[in-house]
Amino acid sequence: MGVLLANEQADEVDTVELRQIAETVLREEGFPDDTEVTIVLVSDDEIADYNARYLGGEGPTDVLSFPIEPLTPGVVPDRDPAGPPLVIGDVLIAPSYVRRAADEMGVSFEDEMALMTAHGILHLMGYDHEEDDEATVMEDRERQLLAMVGR
Repeated sequence: MGVLLANEQADEVDTVELRQIAETVLREEGFPDDTEVTIVLVSDDEIADYNARYLGGEGPTDVLSFPIEPLTPGVVPDRDPAGPPLVIGDVLIAPSYVRRAADEMGVSFEDEMALMTAHGILHLMGYDHEEDDEATVMEDRERQLLAMVGR
């Protein structure tokens, strides 16, 4: 799996574990070995800028996903195996925001970062949580995937 991970912020984060989580999500969702995803760890200010500029949101948030093309949950797009790798998109995570949220919820920072990584990639794959039934499907899948990596 091609997980490109860039840490562009100051908080200490176990990037090896995040990469393993990302690879698990891709593999367990049935994506080919040459699938590529980019994860960028950014500051609160940077994620707030992306949130405003691309999604019309206000202020920082925990995770943003930017898919290359719309995908359907559970469906791997057709591609030519001899062609270029399947690039599904970019995930931005703000660890300092995640740390504050984890503290407020009384969960570990590492567990919340694991969740945000899986959550962001599932969004790239077409999962959503706008409707209650969609949220149930996405949350169930997150729990299954995180259990596979001991989270």
